[in-house]
Amino acid sequence: MILQELTTAIEEFAPLAYQESYDNAGLLVGSPQQEITSALLTIDVTPEVIDEAIAIGANCIIAHHPLIFSGLKHLRGENDVERCVIKAIQYNIAIYAAHTNLDSVFYGVNHKIAQKLNLQNVQLLQTTNENAGSGMIGDLEKPLPVSEFVEQIKQIFGCKVVKTSPLCKSTISRVAVCGGSGSFLIEQAKNQNADIFLTGDVKYHDFFRAENQIIIADLGHYETEQFTKEIFYEIVNKKFPTFALNFSQVTTNPVNYI
Repeated sequence: MILQELTTAIEEFAPLAYQESYDNAGLLVGSPQQEITSALLTIDVTPEVIDEAIAIGANCIIAHHPLIFSGLKHLRGENDVERCVIKAIQYNIAIYAAHTNLDSVFYGVNHKIAQKLNLQNVQLLQTTNENAGSGMIGDLEKPLPVSEFVEQIKQIFGCKVVKTSPLCKSTISRVAVCGGSGSFLIEQAKNQNADIFLTGDVKYHDFFRAENQIIIADLGHYETEQFTKEIFYEIVNKKFPTFALNFSQVTTNPVNYI
């Protein structure tokens, strides 16, 4: 397969035009015309992920977070980003990222979270147009006691702990979500009568914004985006069912709880 065929399939699903202005989604390393035989799906590109691709013979890496965010002025191998780029070029491994564009589309990152929670009547929490926006909100099939729901999300997302604002709701019926850093959607979640808002990277002062109207739950950035690899698989496998796809076995989450 030519790399451009694969990237076109992803961009038809999550157009690059939907990415935020600060983002750097798209093809980061490699030529659109190079031949690829298998791809490795990951959240982040780290030296361990590059080594994994080499070990399994994958000559393409599809990631959620762009390896290169700001401009590189040199390639001296002085940090992990430079080392990854150098090694990818040496081994002819293409690197592609779908980031905030995949966050924004309706069936992207947040819809996948809603699926994991089995939410009903889902809709975008904040819309930019009919096809894209930020976050998602929906209803549980039946209300759950807050303690039971928290245990459920710990199991689904593999969280050792969940950091929350005061548990001002005894039962949970309506759930808002935003993969990654979603504090900018707290007001929208409150205005749409969510009982709880699941996201990551919530700062100390942002928990005060709950104001006993909603429970804000910080599950972690990686934890809320970990299912993105499944979206990549579904996109590519649907169009190219015989193309070899591999889920990375490297846990790239840089945050640990001890």
